[in-house]
Amino acid sequence: MTDRRSQDELRASHADRDIVVERLREAAGEGRLDLDELEERLERALSARTYGELAALTADLPGPGAPTPAATPAPLAPRPAARPVPAELTIKGGVGGAERTGHWRAPARIIARGGMGGVKLDFTLAELSALETEVEIQGGMGGVTLVVPAGWAIDAQDFEGDLGGFKNKTQHVVPDERTPGLRLTGNGGIGGAVVRHPNLWERRRLKENPS
Repeated sequence: MTDRRSQDELRASHADRDIVVERLREAAGEGRLDLDELEERLERALSARTYGELAALTADLPGPGAPTPAATPAPLAPRPAARPVPAELTIKGGVGGAERTGHWRAPARIIARGGMGGVKLDFTLAELSALETEVEIQGGMGGVTLVVPAGWAIDAQDFEGDLGGFKNKTQHVVPDERTPGLRLTGNGGIGGAVVRHPNLWERRRLKENPS
């Protein structure tokens, strides 16, 4: 019979890491983890190599913890009550602006049209349907702002800043097969586009009310 130590040393799979990432996001929504803790644990989960490393990330959380070799589902079963995520989402800033913040379900492709009021997409607590999300930006007058956690990769090779320009204020990340990120297309228009990490106010707001 395999003892606990030998189980902890077994190599984890992508599905195992996904289970832990989902539990950490749920814990943040329940108020058990603040934003800094969530980001730090998500980075460790995505780079974890063994069951032991994953188990340490959920050891202080109630409910199901990290997967074990005997209990790991393959593949992950979808949640019965969850509505399917559309293949594409269009968000229009219009006159008053539009945003997606907190917990929301991000499809693999998003079209963000800044309009007059601008568009803000905060992916800090978003539930992703793909490891790489394509965001087609039409900046318009108001521009588009994208907020991403630390550790995300940003691919802007197919994006044109136009008159408003483009600012990538995130830390540079060399992506691998486990790295989440955004692939930007379209153009910034007059308002331009900005990609950044959460600012101090956004961090404080999420700490007070993660949901």
